[in-house]
Amino acid sequence: MTSASSGPATGPRKRGRPARTSASDGPGARDRILAAARNEFAERGYDKTSIRGIAKAAEVDPALVHHYFGTKEQVFEAAIELIFAPAMGVPDAVHGSPQGAGERMARFMFGIWENPVSRLPLLAVMRSALTNETASVVLRGMIERRVLLRMAGELDVPNPEFRAQLAAGHLIGIAMLRYVIRMEPMASAEVDDIVAMVGPTLQRYLTES
Repeated sequence: MTSASSGPATGPRKRGRPARTSASDGPGARDRILAAARNEFAERGYDKTSIRGIAKAAEVDPALVHHYFGTKEQVFEAAIELIFAPAMGVPDAVHGSPQGAGERMARFMFGIWENPVSRLPLLAVMRSALTNETASVVLRGMIERRVLLRMAGELDVPNPEFRAQLAAGHLIGIAMLRYVIRMEPMASAEVDDIVAMVGPTLQRYLTES
C-alpha cells in the first residue's frame, strides 16, 4: 500500500487576484504598474508595448497587471490619463472673462508642448493614435470626455462642442507641424509669435456668436 504524499495539494489555478508571493504585491504595486505603463507606452508606443513588458518594468507578475487594470487597452487608457494630465487644465484656462480666452488657451497649450518633460510622452501617444485604431479610439474618448466636453461647458456660444473641437483641432494641427513633422518655419518660430497669430482665431471660435 503506497503512502499519501505529504506535499501540499495542487489543483487548477483560480482566476482573479494572483497569489501573493513577494513584496511585489504589497502597497504601491498598482502605482508602480501605472508608472511603468506610462513609461512603456511613452517609449515604445501602443503596438510595441505588452502586458508582460509592463509587468517586467514594474517587477510584478503579469497577472497582477490584469488584476488591477484588465486588458492592454484598459492599461493604455489609465496610462494616458497620467500622460495627458497637464492638458486637462485647458477648460480652466478658458474659464473666466471671455476677453483674452483665445490667447490664454494658446499659451497654456504651448506651455505644455514646449516643456520636454510633458512633450515627449504626448508625442509618443499621438504617434500611437495615428498608427493604431485601438489607441486612437481610447485617446479620442479621453480627450472628448475629459477636455472638450468640459471646455464646451465654459462657452456661452451656439454649438459650444463644435467650437471647442475647432479650437482644439487648430492647436493640434499646429502641434503636429511644429513638434511631430518639425516643418519650417513653424518648428523654429517663437512661441510668442505663434500665440499672437493664433490667439485671435481661437478667440473667434470660443466667443463670437
